[in-house]
Amino acid sequence: MSIREILDISTGRATSDGAGVRLTRLFGGAGPERFDPFLMLDEFGSDNPDEYIAGFPPHPHRGFETITYMIEGRMRHEDHLGNVGLLESGGVQWMTAARGVIHSEMPQQERGVMRGFQLWLNLPAKSKMDNPGYRDFAPAEIPHVTLPSGIEAVIIAGHFQAEGIEQPGAVQRPDTEPQLFDLHLPAGTSIEPQLTDGHRLLLYVFEGEISVAGKHLGKNQLARLTERGELQLTSGSGARVLLLAGRPIGEPIVQYGPFVMNSREEIEQALRDFRDGVLTE
Repeated sequence: MSIREILDISTGRATSDGAGVRLTRLFGGAGPERFDPFLMLDEFGSDNPDEYIAGFPPHPHRGFETITYMIEGRMRHEDHLGNVGLLESGGVQWMTAARGVIHSEMPQQERGVMRGFQLWLNLPAKSKMDNPGYRDFAPAEIPHVTLPSGIEAVIIAGHFQAEGIEQPGAVQRPDTEPQLFDLHLPAGTSIEPQLTDGHRLLLYVFEGEISVAGKHLGKNQLARLTERGELQLTSGSGARVLLLAGRPIGEPIVQYGPFVMNSREEIEQALRDFRDGVLTE
């Protein structure tokens, strides 16, 4: 039996986005093929309103999906389709930009902690110009399971299977078949979640520490793993881990800001469409 091992470890970089929201970009930008089908992962977390209060005023997207997982805080979504959603602690927003969405994400709090993640998930060429879509999930709509070992799993997307328990997540997507889990490992526990051979696998430790095939992974570290074999996670002192797995698309990735397409010509068309006010038509 082969074991999935760590290929590389990174720690992200501090940056800002929107109207000045402070965040850590765990990956995104150069070399997206290494993370295919995932394009970008941002972590935001602050109890200083000056670092999040300006939010993300109206802005466009084309060619991919955005997934926002709110751990603490409240954010309001509005888009050109007329969708309005309130993302609260424990909730998820899943937006398929496809051919075009113009939306805003604005904090609905003036104090306290705002903490969570935003993930960009690519779409295959055949789907990049499909109709856009939006769905928000209240915390009660996101499946939670507690395993016999005491490990808790928040199952946002895909199918979860471990220790004899099987549970589909809130979202299932074709082509990329993403699995997105928030795993809570108490001290002294181990887990071997079932994953599909050939799928990209990323782990981000945002609390505590874990061991992966005997190699240490600490807080605020992101690991890219081999794509075949069993995954074995152990935590001596306890941890909280974001697990991302998905089927690589294997197509060219050309990105310019909020547009992700397959060629420079398609990017130029997206820019013209946005300039001419027809991005969302």
